[in-house]
Amino acid sequence: MIAARFLRFMATGALRLTLCALAAVAGTAPCFAKQSEALAAYPVRPIRIIVANSPGTATDFFARAVGEELGAFYRQHVVIENRSGAGGLIGNALVSRANADGYTLGMVGVTRIITELMREQPPYRALADIVGVAHVASITNVLAVTPSMHVPFRNVSDTYVEMVLGRVHYAVYTLPAVLAPVREGRLRALAVMTPQRSPALPDVPAIAELGLPEAQFDSWSGLVAPRGTPRRIVEQLHGDVVRVQRKPALRELFARQGAESTLENTPDGFMRLMHSEYLRYQALIREGGIKPE
Repeated sequence: MIAARFLRFMATGALRLTLCALAAVAGTAPCFAKQSEALAAYPVRPIRIIVANSPGTATDFFARAVGEELGAFYRQHVVIENRSGAGGLIGNALVSRANADGYTLGMVGVTRIITELMREQPPYRALADIVGVAHVASITNVLAVTPSMHVPFRNVSDTYVEMVLGRVHYAVYTLPAVLAPVREGRLRALAVMTPQRSPALPDVPAIAELGLPEAQFDSWSGLVAPRGTPRRIVEQLHGDVVRVQRKPALRELFARQGAESTLENTPDGFMRLMHSEYLRYQALIREGGIKPE
């Protein structure tokens, strides 16, 4: 009985191989289509990077800077798609639900984590839905002043406009967003939210110098892909992002914006960073009893 089954299995396998060989000779080769697709060079078509923030924000800046270099390197279009709104829920959910084929990525920051933690039933999972690709940069946050009643805004960029116009008098922004108006005197920086002063604003004290070391709050941005994206694509993207970040022109561009490149990180290292940030903000939100309005 066993011998008969084995012979039948071998005969069936041989028949399949014969049919595939005939198909290959005919030029159709349907048996090898999936394998060929899996082994195809990447990328063979445009890539989109979703940003859950408005144009002009730090995350958008990094997405466009890295996307432009990747596009030139790959000789493919890299499209930056801003999907802001609902505190980042819209864009972050799109990244989570995208096809895991390497052609939809996300440039994310700490808001991906905080927005999920602040919702009882968020439409995405901050970390479980994604894999890290590359930790692109870390940036300093700047405290700039006057106490006022809390006013909710749809986007961070909306508060920026109100600050410049003088209608909102207290906010914390990423350094790239306020560097120009601070240098021009349109905004006044009180402190940078890091342990040391920023080389971009050497005359502005660090928050620790003002007696508030626990108020440290720096930001990071990085490239992620939907969970299930093939590891070979993740590794290739990581290597290529690091490669373009090593270009002097890009490093100089980051430095002018007060950003620090993080070339030494790995995809797994970036996931560990996001996990530690998740635990940190989860504890802060619970201890402070912080809830969305």
